Amino acid sequence: MAQSMLRDAETEALLQDMAEPLVAAAGLDPGNVDIILLQDPSVNAFVAGGQAVYIHSGLISEADNALEVQGVIAHELGHVTGGHVIGISGGAKAASNISILSLLLGVAAAAAGGGEAAMGVIAAGQQAALGKFLAFTRGQESAADLAGADYLSKAGLSGRGSLEFFKKLQALEHRAGYYAKSEDTFYRTHPLSRDRIQTLEYLYQQDPSWDAPSDPDVERRFQRIKAKLAGYLSKPEDTLRTYPASNQTVPAHYARAYAYHKEAKFADALKEVDALIADAPEDPYFLELRGQVLLEAGRPAESLASLRKAVEITRFQPLIATMLGHALIATEDKGNYDEAERVLRAAVSRDRLNPQAWYLLGRIYNSRGDTARARLASAETQIMTGDPGAALSSAEMAAASLPESTPDWLRAHDIAMEARTRIEQRSKRR
Repeated sequence: MAQSMLRDAETEALLQDMAEPLVAAAGLDPGNVDIILLQDPSVNAFVAGGQAVYIHSGLISEADNALEVQGVIAHELGHVTGGHVIGISGGAKAASNISILSLLLGVAAAAAGGGEAAMGVIAAGQQAALGKFLAFTRGQESAADLAGADYLSKAGLSGRGSLEFFKKLQALEHRAGYYAKSEDTFYRTHPLSRDRIQTLEYLYQQDPSWDAPSDPDVERRFQRIKAKLAGYLSKPEDTLRTYPASNQTVPAHYARAYAYHKEAKFADALKEVDALIADAPEDPYFLELRGQVLLEAGRPAESLASLRKAVEITRFQPLIATMLGHALIATEDKGNYDEAERVLRAAVSRDRLNPQAWYLLGRIYNSRGDTARARLASAETQIMTGDPGAALSSAEMAAASLPESTPDWLRAHDIAMEARTRIEQRSKRR
């Protein structure tokens, strides 16, 4: 999952701002809830334990406005507050109990000489187990629907977006040639879309927030992010077809900048970025993009001014600071390494789960002959990118050379312990 995450400072800031009123309405601490974007074209969102909501990039692409995504976030928060990830094991256990009982009855029937009867009992038991488990998950989905509607209401957000998105899901089913029948309910993990729409339509239209307008600033930012994501993920020809040169809006400039950048048409990309900066010279995300284009065009020294300004405006936003650190190292000027270390240390102090920053720090330490800290930085990167064996080796070598009881020495032991636990868990699963 770490490798499929899409990290972008502007996108993460928007998603957190979109979720904040809903998180508060759910009675949770906004500082403890993460909204994580995954690179996946399917239209989906989920929770997987803890207080994190995962959203697929395909969902952002399919949504027409911010309210639609906020409706999805509200629903997923309903799963969080309902403890549904933990509760799923209870549903599975109840289903397995039915399966085990049917298996025992089947064995008894076989012992009595009824082979066909035994198979019938076992098959019926499996069907009953499946039905019980699916009914359990449908109940969770219905509960999350109702909780999400409540959180939208408490946050003063209209349910129009949520309703529109459920209708989109129904349209996607129809587009795939599936038209639900009432008897299909038994085989579904979710209630029928039409039933959910009818229930929510009644709830939302009774709510005082039904006619409330969407936040214009959030909507403006959402359209930027949607275009940015399209430019980054789509084929350049598709992006340029959706956002032709005749479209001079901010989202269109954004999308085309990424499309040209992907095609290595750096002059065209810079032209689009400079058009954005001309209208908003203090926008840190436009400055970040300008720095990125120059850096990846092999002109790191030229990227520094834009990236330094973006870091200053955002007060050392970790992902932007990491890009500045990368640019400073890419100049191959050892005189820039002290500044690179400062910005990268600031980045990991605010966001430890940043493998790129740790990798770059490792390069700096290695260039200075500080092998112990270079190995510690490697261990940080390896544990985050799913290589506990390498992380254990790097952490143990780092600990052997670091001064005892220092913060770095303690961190090396922490990583080693975590790596051993992960290795043990993997061996048990096998």
